[in-house]
Amino acid sequence: MSPRIRWGAGRRAARVVTGGVVVAALAIGGACGVDDEARGGDGGPDRDAIAAATESDHVGIPEVSAVMPLPAGAVVGTEGPSGLPQVTPDESCDPLPSLRPDDASPEERVPRIRQRGRLIVGLDQGSNLFSFRDPGTGQLTGFDVDLAREIAQDIFGDPSQVEFRSLTSVNRIEALENNEVDVVIRSMSITCARRERITFSAPYFQAYQRVLAVRGSGITEIEHLEGRRVCVAAGTTSASRLWAELDRLTVLSVNTWADCLVAIQQNQVDAITTDDAILVGITAQDPYLEIVGPQLNAEPYGVGIAKSTPDDNTDGLVRQVNSTLERIRADGTWNRMYSTWLSGLGPSPGMPVPTYVPEEPR
Repeated sequence: MSPRIRWGAGRRAARVVTGGVVVAALAIGGACGVDDEARGGDGGPDRDAIAAATESDHVGIPEVSAVMPLPAGAVVGTEGPSGLPQVTPDESCDPLPSLRPDDASPEERVPRIRQRGRLIVGLDQGSNLFSFRDPGTGQLTGFDVDLAREIAQDIFGDPSQVEFRSLTSVNRIEALENNEVDVVIRSMSITCARRERITFSAPYFQAYQRVLAVRGSGITEIEHLEGRRVCVAAGTTSASRLWAELDRLTVLSVNTWADCLVAIQQNQVDAITTDDAILVGITAQDPYLEIVGPQLNAEPYGVGIAKSTPDDNTDGLVRQVNSTLERIRADGTWNRMYSTWLSGLGPSPGMPVPTYVPEEPR
C-alpha cells in the first residue's frame, strides 16, 4: 500500500452537531493508491491544493453555526396571544382597596390554616432577589419569601411553618381557584381584570415596568423594541403592554424570568421587559446587562388570595395578610427587607400606603 493519500477532491470535512457538541470528522478517501492529478512534480501532494484546503478549513478547525435550544415551554410569536391580562385603564374600577385588618385572632380569621399547621404559598423559584434558591444552601430566599415567613409568623408564631409551591405566571391564578395554595406571593400586579377572578391584599410593593438590554445595544426606551426580539414571561402585564404599544416585534414568551436571562445571554432576544424590581435581580446576575429608559406604568404588587365563597370564606385570610403588612410597615421590617434585597433600585421608597374598602359601622 502506498504511503501517499489522495488530496484535493478526495478530501472533505463532515461537520456534525449533536446535543450542542460540535464534532469535526475529516473523511479521507482513497487512502490506498496515488492520485496523479493531485501530485506535484516531485511526486508529493500539490502545495497549492494543500494551502487552499488549509485556508478554507481554518487550519483544520471548522466553523459551525450551532443554534441553541429555546427554554422549555418557550413560545415565539409575532401576534399577541389570547388570554393576556388587560392593561388598558378601567375608569370604572379602582383595583387597590382591600379589607381592613380587624381585632380578631388568627384562630378566628384562618381556622383551617391554623388546624393544618402550615401556610401554603405559591411563588417563583427563579426570580432573583424576590424568590430564588440560594446556591450555597439550596434554600428558598428573597423578598417574597421573607414576606411569606412574616405572614406565617403572625399566624403560628413560627416563620418556618410555611410550605412553598412553585408556580408560573400563567398558572398562579388557577392555583388559587383550585385551592392548591392559600396565597400567591409572586410579584403579581393588582389589576381590575385579575380582581374578577381573585382578590388581593393591600399593595406591598410598587414597581414600574422598564426595559433591560445589553450594554451598548442602542436600546434606550420601549419604542426601540419595534422590530426587535423581546423576552417576557407568559401571562404577565408586561407582555400585554408590548402588544398594546408596538406594532411590529417578535416576542419570546417563557415560563420564568430566569429563562429570559438565558435567552438574552444566548443572543436569542434583544431585550427583556418587565418590572424594574425583577430586572434589578436579573442585572445582578450579569454585569453586561443594564436597565434603560424611563419608568413606564406603575405595577403595585399584592398578595393574591382566592375569592370568598359560601363554602370557603377567605375574608379572614385577607384581613390576616393585611394585618401583617400593617405590622411590617410600622416596625421597620419592610424597610429592612428592602435594604437586604432591593437596594439596587436606590433608596427605600417606603411601603405603599394602603387603601381599604369602606365598611358599614357595626
